[in-house]
Amino acid sequence: MTHDLPSRAELHDRPGLLRGTSWELFADPWRGTPSFADEESVVAAAGIVQLGETFGLDYPIDAFMPGMSQVAKPAEHIIYGDHPAHRGDYLNGYYLESSSQVDGLRHRRADDVGFYDGTADELIAPGSEELGIQVWADRPIVSRGILVDIAGLLARREESLDHEAGQPIPYAYIDQALTAQTIELRAGDVVMLHTGWCEWFLELTVEQKLAQQALGRATGIAQSEEVLDWAWDNGLALLAADTFAVECLPAVPDSPFLQTALNDRGTMHQEFLAKLGMPLGELWRLGPLARRMDHLQRWEAFVSVKPLNVTGATGSPANAVAVI
Repeated sequence: MTHDLPSRAELHDRPGLLRGTSWELFADPWRGTPSFADEESVVAAAGIVQLGETFGLDYPIDAFMPGMSQVAKPAEHIIYGDHPAHRGDYLNGYYLESSSQVDGLRHRRADDVGFYDGTADELIAPGSEELGIQVWADRPIVSRGILVDIAGLLARREESLDHEAGQPIPYAYIDQALTAQTIELRAGDVVMLHTGWCEWFLELTVEQKLAQQALGRATGIAQSEEVLDWAWDNGLALLAADTFAVECLPAVPDSPFLQTALNDRGTMHQEFLAKLGMPLGELWRLGPLARRMDHLQRWEAFVSVKPLNVTGATGSPANAVAVI
C-alpha cells in the first residue's frame, strides 16, 4: 500500500452500493484517483527533469483511421478565411476518443451500481458537469510518470507479444518488468505500459487493419482481480498503455467480471472507471519515450495530462507530455 485509504480488499467490505468502490473517499468526488497526484507529487515530479527532453505522447488525430473502432469515422479538417489575410479552421465529425485518449469517469457505468459516485444516469448528458472530463482540464493530471517496458522485458527473453491474436498480458509481466527496472511505485504515479501494439498496428496495410478490426482482438492486460488490486493499492493516478483498450479484447474466458460487467462482456473498464474512479489512457505514443528511456536506463519522467476543456465530455485526447 502506498496511500492511507482502504486497500481494495477492504473496499469490498464497504456496505451496499459502496462495496468495491472508492466513492465518497476523495475530497473532490468527481476527480477520482487523480486526487492521489497532490501538490507534493507535482513538486517531486518536477525534480525528475534532468535533460529537458520532451516527448509528446499523442498520435495524430487520424492515425487510427481505420482503427479497431467500428464507430469512429475520420474528421474533416476545414480551413477557411474571412478575408485575404485571415485563416481559421475547425473539425467536422471529430470523435474525441478516436486516437491517443483519456477515458473519463462518464465513459462507463457499472452494470451493478451505475456511474461513479452514484451519479444518476439522467445527469450524464451534453452540457451537464457531473463527472465530466473538464475536472481534469481545470486541474490537469501532473505527476511522476513511470514507463513499464513490457515489450523490452520480453525482447530480452527473445520473446514477443502476439498482437494479431490479441495476446492477453498477465499481471506477472507488469510485476516482472517493474522488478527488472528496479522501480517502486508511489501514490500519484501515472503508469504507462509499453507493449509495442500501436507501432505494430500502424505498420499494417489498410486491408490488414480492417481485418484486425473485424477480428476484434487487441493486445492488453488480462482481466483479473490481481491487476485491479495492484493499481488501486499502489495509488495510481492514471493507467495508460499503447494499446487499444489498456485491457485485452475480448476478455479472457475466465474473467472474474463476466457476471458483473455483462454489457462489456467481462472487461475491467467498469471496475476502473465506475468503481475505482481511475482514468485509463489508451493508444498512447510510447515507442520513442521507451527507446530513449531504455538507452538511459531511466524509467521515470515528469508527465502532464491536460484533456480538452469540454464540459461533460466522456473522454478526450490525452494531450500528454513527458519530460526527462
